[in-house]
Amino acid sequence: MTAILGINCFSHDTAACLVIDGLPVAMGEEERFNRDRHTRKFPDLSIQYCLDQAGISLDDVDAVTFAHQPWKDFQLGATDAIVRGAPKRLAAQVFVDARLVYRESAFRKRWRWSGPIYHVGHHLAHAASAYFASPFESAAVLTLDRGGDFLSTTLSYAEGARIRPIAKVRNPHSLGEVYSALTWYLGFLPNADEGKVMGLAPYGTSRHVDSLRGLIRLKQDGLFRVNLSWFGYQREGQPLSRRFVDRWGAPREPESEIHDLHKDLAYAVQVVTEEAALHLARGLQKTTGAKNLCLSGGVALNSVMNTRIAREAGYDNVFIQPAAADCGNSLGAALFAWHQILGNERSWVMTHPYLGPAFTTAEGLRAMKAAGLEPVEIDDPAARGAALVAGGKVIGWFQGRAEIGPRALGARSIIADPRPAAMRDRVNDQVKRREWFRPFAPSVLEDKAADYFDDYIPNPFMLMVEEVRQERRNEIAAVTHVDGTGRLQTVTRESNAAFHRLIEQMGQLTGVPVVLNTSFNLRGEPIVNRPEEAVADFLKSDMDALFIEGAMVEKLNRGPGTGP
Repeated sequence: MTAILGINCFSHDTAACLVIDGLPVAMGEEERFNRDRHTRKFPDLSIQYCLDQAGISLDDVDAVTFAHQPWKDFQLGATDAIVRGAPKRLAAQVFVDARLVYRESAFRKRWRWSGPIYHVGHHLAHAASAYFASPFESAAVLTLDRGGDFLSTTLSYAEGARIRPIAKVRNPHSLGEVYSALTWYLGFLPNADEGKVMGLAPYGTSRHVDSLRGLIRLKQDGLFRVNLSWFGYQREGQPLSRRFVDRWGAPREPESEIHDLHKDLAYAVQVVTEEAALHLARGLQKTTGAKNLCLSGGVALNSVMNTRIAREAGYDNVFIQPAAADCGNSLGAALFAWHQILGNERSWVMTHPYLGPAFTTAEGLRAMKAAGLEPVEIDDPAARGAALVAGGKVIGWFQGRAEIGPRALGARSIIADPRPAAMRDRVNDQVKRREWFRPFAPSVLEDKAADYFDDYIPNPFMLMVEEVRQERRNEIAAVTHVDGTGRLQTVTRESNAAFHRLIEQMGQLTGVPVVLNTSFNLRGEPIVNRPEEAVADFLKSDMDALFIEGAMVEKLNRGPGTGP
């Protein structure tokens, strides 16, 4: 047995992943354990979870791999910082790299680790997390991020068990930084709320697209440059420059009213990002001749962009694994070490995302009773849950091992009826307590998906957006976005038997084999991790019932929308 522990710990979204003989057996995202969203804390709790899940100790681990190369950022960024006259950024990078070295040393001491440590670059870890999880024997690999290793973008070609870099774009030229800067301008939290901008974009118009195209110059070599005169992030200042504010006005205050300008700028930055990503993907295809593409990095969570790449960039197949952002670098670092450092051939393909912790019915019952509830134990949660959802109830669904990544994929989900349009508003307002414009995902049986979506592409990880068939839009109104699309998840019995049965039962009861699926958390929280957190969110929200394995509890004698 060869066990490799991958760790992402040097920025936000810290995480750990344990790979044994090339097979990922556990992955933990630290925010799920410490309840600090996008946490920067060292993933000690995630490491312990991975070891416990495998039934081993750190003494049984053969190597530890960090998804960072100490001082690489400093080496790459020093010249740029000096040339741009940005000594504050250079000083900040010295501090960051010194802290990274300290963290690694502290890990050795705290965990009493004296074994080998490997270092994998940030973008190589991103690339490995996608390619080595994919079903492809060869592929082009595109990573799109805000930054890491002082790079924002890398283009590579992978074959067999090796990834070969081809080209790169260095910070501050970054699609992720551009999108995050507009996220800030629109009154949301950068590096966290970019999904809100993507959800808001379809409410806008194209009137400012041409103006925002000036932010990014697409180059003939297939790469791009950012017009930095519009930005301030590269100087460690506010994300956008005075020039931008003079042109468009003051940034929107968080939680204030959203005006047409905000909708139109969201639309424009979304289109500009899509066009730049398509330019990169097409250039990489022309260079490599590859039929397959792997995408990774935080920008690869932009499901609208991903769909355009899949349909327009010239590839036969596109693969994106569900933890495409920095947390997934723990997976990528471990897989890179197994394949490219240790020289092992590939044997694993990611067919499901369920690498997180699981809990028992007894633990669910105990958590419910501790909160003063009166739960019951049931034999068929899926049948009972489907009956409630078909009757207009909203349920919390906590089953099996947790999914990895930011999207709920049927293990830690809030489930509702996808048919009435009013259900979207109810779940946004009274359950999730979030903005009115946020869409919900349709989770659909894979063998029925083509009946509901035009030009259907299998989408098990909810990372693409597809057109809902015109004749089906009223039928699943709660999960059809304002532009007629849905960010669907296709579900198979093999990947998640319990969730598949829930949707299957929903289809038998209503004729619609689809459910409204959203992450099991309230606004601003990480997805629930333990039964106690599921119970707390159930009590604080307008959910009607909660299922934790075979334990169930209902709020009785209440109609939809009446409050907890």
